[in-house]
Amino acid sequence: MKIDDLLREYKFVWAIDHANSLLGWDLEVNMPIEAASARGEALAYLALIRREYLLRLRDLVNKYEDAKDLTDFEKGVIRVLKRELKYYTSIPPEIIEELNRTTTKAAVVWREAKKESNFEKFKPYLSKIVELERIITDKLGYEGHPYNALLDLYEEGFTVNDADNVFNTLLPNLKSILEKVLSEGRYPSKHPLEEVPYDVNVMKSINEELLRILEMPVGTRFRMDVSAHPFTTSMSINDVRITTRYEGKDFRSTMFSVIHESGHAMYELMIDPSLEMTPVGRGVSMGVHESQSRFWENVIGRSREFVHLIYPLLRERLPFLRDYDEDEVYRYFNIVRPSLIRVDADEVTYNFHIALRYEIEKGLIAGKLDVSDLPSLWNDFMDKYLGVRPRNDTEGVLQDIHWSQGSFGYFPTYTLGNVIAGMIYAKLPGLKDKVAGRRFNEIKEFLRDRICKYGAIYPPKELLMRSFNDTYNPTYLLNYLREKYLG
Repeated sequence: MKIDDLLREYKFVWAIDHANSLLGWDLEVNMPIEAASARGEALAYLALIRREYLLRLRDLVNKYEDAKDLTDFEKGVIRVLKRELKYYTSIPPEIIEELNRTTTKAAVVWREAKKESNFEKFKPYLSKIVELERIITDKLGYEGHPYNALLDLYEEGFTVNDADNVFNTLLPNLKSILEKVLSEGRYPSKHPLEEVPYDVNVMKSINEELLRILEMPVGTRFRMDVSAHPFTTSMSINDVRITTRYEGKDFRSTMFSVIHESGHAMYELMIDPSLEMTPVGRGVSMGVHESQSRFWENVIGRSREFVHLIYPLLRERLPFLRDYDEDEVYRYFNIVRPSLIRVDADEVTYNFHIALRYEIEKGLIAGKLDVSDLPSLWNDFMDKYLGVRPRNDTEGVLQDIHWSQGSFGYFPTYTLGNVIAGMIYAKLPGLKDKVAGRRFNEIKEFLRDRICKYGAIYPPKELLMRSFNDTYNPTYLLNYLREKYLG
């Protein structure tokens, strides 16, 4: 292989990433509180070491950039490394350091501000972060809208034009679907099971059974633990881990976090083993990754076929379900209501929450919005999109951690995940029969063949065109929602 020397040198970067993933997982799952300071120092220095080793690859990347007869794999390696090198060489170290310092403080202040519902407390930190994000945008360079530079960090090649096309199609159609669902009343806006307490040990046993049903390789390549916030991490193709949490009531919450995170994990587990320890041995983008979790959680997990499959298990182990038949559990899984909190939103209303954040971020990065205006602007958008209005900043502008972390450009990938999940639903033949027959390996093989096995060899748009002959087309998602909620 032409780029063997580059791949050998890259293994130093891969080893640091492996260590970072393990330390990050341990921080959330096992680490004692007093260890936080030392862990933070270790992670900070590992980030510096990673940067140093990545920059050492620059000459080799330049050497192969214009080489002839590279394979698709080799082209993918060069593309991915060029993107990483562009970030490190474009952004001055002092800007990265200042952003890290600011976001470290901002995350603490954000938690306090959210608890107190006091946006003014968080505002100076957010203003500084926005200022730094604008500098990063200029340093990275962009064509068209400045927000394109940040969108591209999370979804390669994704632009404001792409996002506008998605939301301009989605929002009016979703509004129409939502109005019909609410007027017809076939799906509840609330359900008694949301308030029923459960035994945590019983739910743990149900979640473990769900992993068996989904045929997750527990104990060999995969494990599940508990953390404050559910997440997935991959140390390698043969070591992928998820977490869930137990809140003590509304049992669907922990159950669907397990299915959601398992979707992320399946992506990592189904990357071709030959890509291990290379720059392309990872998911290609946040949007494509989110499509896997959304597909398993919503399209499969909330389907009638899946409810039929797991209802006997739930009824056997949760005594309070003896008062609810299978149809009622399905309705409970598919509550539809305009709500204030993004993470609690259902399939029909979720993308309105993302559209709001997209419009605000786009305006902030372009300099057309001021941080001071965000609370009232947020409330006006919620009223416009969903007809609900936050009573305070905690329910509104302070609800997400993302901005305190400097994650501008991230939110739109959640909607892309839903859009791509709709594409998969349309393109996967016999899906309902496969779920009903518990033939999940057939579903996984389709996803492996169309998406997962390629890792990051191809950029997202090219991958979607190769596999589905389409890119970010929201029509499939709208058809799915109409069929499910209005059909």
